Amino acid sequence: MNTAKKISRRQFVSGSAAMAALTVVPAHVLAGAGRIPPSETIQIAGVGIGGVGHGQIRSISQQRNVKIVALCDVDDVYAKKTYDVFPNARTYRDYREMLDAEGDKIDAMYCGTPDHTHAVIVKPALEKGKHVCCVKPLTRTIHENRVLTKSARQAGVATQVTASANTSESACRLCEMIWDGAIGDVREVHCWSNRPLWPQGMMRPPGRDQVPETLDWDLWIGPAPMRPFKDKWQRDDLALKQVLSRNPQAAVYHPWNFRGWWDFGTGALGDMGCHHFNTVYRALKLTYPTRISASASKVLDETAPLASIVTFEFPAREGMPPVKLVWYDGGLKPLRPDELESGRELPASGNMYVGDKGKILDRRIIPESKMKAYKSPPKTLKRRSGTWGEWVEAIRGGEPAGCNFDQASLITEVVLLGNIAIRTAKTLDYNAEAMRFTNNEAANKYVNEPYRSGWHL
Repeated sequence: MNTAKKISRRQFVSGSAAMAALTVVPAHVLAGAGRIPPSETIQIAGVGIGGVGHGQIRSISQQRNVKIVALCDVDDVYAKKTYDVFPNARTYRDYREMLDAEGDKIDAMYCGTPDHTHAVIVKPALEKGKHVCCVKPLTRTIHENRVLTKSARQAGVATQVTASANTSESACRLCEMIWDGAIGDVREVHCWSNRPLWPQGMMRPPGRDQVPETLDWDLWIGPAPMRPFKDKWQRDDLALKQVLSRNPQAAVYHPWNFRGWWDFGTGALGDMGCHHFNTVYRALKLTYPTRISASASKVLDETAPLASIVTFEFPAREGMPPVKLVWYDGGLKPLRPDELESGRELPASGNMYVGDKGKILDRRIIPESKMKAYKSPPKTLKRRSGTWGEWVEAIRGGEPAGCNFDQASLITEVVLLGNIAIRTAKTLDYNAEAMRFTNNEAANKYVNEPYRSGWHL
C-alpha cells in the first residue's frame, strides 16, 4: 500500500483553512515526522480486540490524551464487550477496509490478533505511517519478523510489543545487579513457564461445523492454509484433559486456543518466551543464538508438544562470556538449586541466572541471606512507565519504547528458532546474517512459510 501523504502545519493551514471547521485532522498530519505533541489527542484504531486485546486496548485508552476511534474484529460476538466499552468508535470486520477508511483519521494502530495474522495487518499500517503496538510474539515466522522490523525502521514510527517490560523497577534492578557482578559472569539462564493453558499435542478433529454468521472464518484464517471450521472439543476429549489448566477453554481454534496450532500460533514458547526473555536479553546483551537444540514430548505435525526443553547457545559479546539460555514448559523445571533454603521450592514460572559466584532466582540472590548481605549498586537505568505509557511517550517524540520492534525482533526470532528446533528434533546451527540453518536444510523451510493464494506480505 502507498504511504500516506504527510503535509506540514503551514501547508495545512494555508491550503485547508476553509475546511478547518468541518474536518477532523489526525495529529500525525500536523506534527513533524509523525510525532504528536502532548497537547494533541492521539487517534488510535484497534484490530483483534476480543481476546487479550480487550484489556489491552482499554489500558491504552487510559493514557493521557488518547482516544480509541476505530475497532476491528472478525468475530462480532467476541468483540462485543469491547465495542460496548467504546460505543463511539467506528467498527469494522476487515482490517483492510478499516485502514483504507481510517487512513487519514488515525495516528496509531494496536494489533491483538492471533500470531499468524500479525505481519499482514501490521505491515500496511506501517506503510501508511501509523505508529504500531502489537501483541507478542511479533510474528509467526522469522521471515515475517525481519520484514516487519525493516518496515518499521523505514517508516520511522513509534513501535512497541507487549512483552513484559524490561524497563520496570525490578527489571532495571536485575540488570544493574548483573552488570555489578553480583553473581560473577553469567554462564547459564534457566526460564520456565506453567504454560500451555490451552490444548497442545493433539490431532486435527475430523469433520466440520457450521460457521456462525457473526464470524468471518475466511478472514480469521487469513494467510494460513484453509481448513474446515470446528467449534468446540467435547469435554471428554483428550485434547482438553491434557491441559494443565483446570478449566480450559473448549474452542478448537477460536477463541484463545489458536496458540497450540503451528499454522496459527507459536506454542507455549512463543506465547510466554518473549515475556521471560525480554529482560534476560537486556541484562546479558544478547542478540542471536548460534546453536539451538530441543527435547520434547511427542511432536505432531500440526501442534506444539505438551512439554519441551529448548537450549539456546550464545557466543561471547561485549565483555560477557558465552552463555546458555534454557527454556522449559509444560510443567517442566530446572533442577532445584542447592542454594534454596530448606522447604523452599521453585515457583511455577520463573527465571534463574547462574553465575560463577552464585545464582539469582527471578530478582534476588539465593539464598536470601546472601541477598541481604549484598550491597546493591547505584540506580543507573531510567525506570519507565511500562508498555502502554512508553508507546505513547514514543509517539509524542520521546525515546523509543523498551520493546520497540528492534528489541522485539530479537526475542521474537529466538522463540521462533526454538520452535523450529522442537519441530525438527535436531541440533541446529544458525547463521543470523544469512537467516539460515547451516547444518539442516530441511529446517530452513520453517524460516519463510508460504501464504495461501491471494495473500502476500
